[in-house]
Amino acid sequence: MDYYFRIQQSLDYIEEHLQEELRIAEIAARAYFSAFHFQRMFLAISGFTVNEYIRKRRLSEAANRLRGSNESVLQIALCFQYQSQEAFTRAFQSFAGLTPGRYRKTADVIQGQPVINFLELQKKTKGDVHEMDKPTLIHWEGTKIIGVEYKTNLNEDAHYKDIPGFYDDFGRNGRFMAIPEKQSPGMSYGIACHYQENGDFSFIIGEAVADTAEVPAEAYVQFDIPAGNYAMFKAHGPAGLSQSTRDYIYGTWLPNTNYERREGPDFEITDVLNSAYPDNMRITIYIPVD
Repeated sequence: MDYYFRIQQSLDYIEEHLQEELRIAEIAARAYFSAFHFQRMFLAISGFTVNEYIRKRRLSEAANRLRGSNESVLQIALCFQYQSQEAFTRAFQSFAGLTPGRYRKTADVIQGQPVINFLELQKKTKGDVHEMDKPTLIHWEGTKIIGVEYKTNLNEDAHYKDIPGFYDDFGRNGRFMAIPEKQSPGMSYGIACHYQENGDFSFIIGEAVADTAEVPAEAYVQFDIPAGNYAMFKAHGPAGLSQSTRDYIYGTWLPNTNYERREGPDFEITDVLNSAYPDNMRITIYIPVD
């Protein structure tokens, strides 16, 4: 499954349409991914969000036009999908450190955003696939979860900042205590789900319950983890290891395997009783694959 080639097709599409309106779903479709999972893989591999990359590429090309043409600042702004000269000027100054007019009159050199070549990135990451332990491939029978639903976003790494706070809220405020008919006390589930095109998604923290369990109050939700095949990764160590393991999964392991990430949630299970925050966490991550 050549993920890099597929993502490169999306990058080529971006370059061909920089001066037009770009929608994440249309870009992702060129790589045969859903909008959300395309954004997650793009971020893990490149270090950029898709929108950040598009913005920087447009401003880089706008800088070339400012120096290489007689077009007005407004014409260039509209060409690169800015609705006004003022909006373009603010964005350009934030990007380049000076206004478009000032840049046009000086010989100052700015650090533009070059086109990313994912086929070149592939050569650099192939050797990294052995850095972490290989996953165990398992079949999950499906699990009913009751928990609390939180909202976060992929953009600007918001989810990495938000999720530790979600766990803190869930534990510190004793939200786990109201969950009925627990099947594995001390095992906390964190489920990424309800993905949206703009990068929004839900993160549900809860526990496995019996089929007969009922949602106790409006503050709680039920979520059924579907049966299927999953790649299971152990992240046993400092709290930050969970984040770096996910980056490895989506940025290195998955693109260099023959597995396809199928639709559905990924989730993690924290062995709360045998973990000591923040230095010794016992977390296992599950990614749905075919």
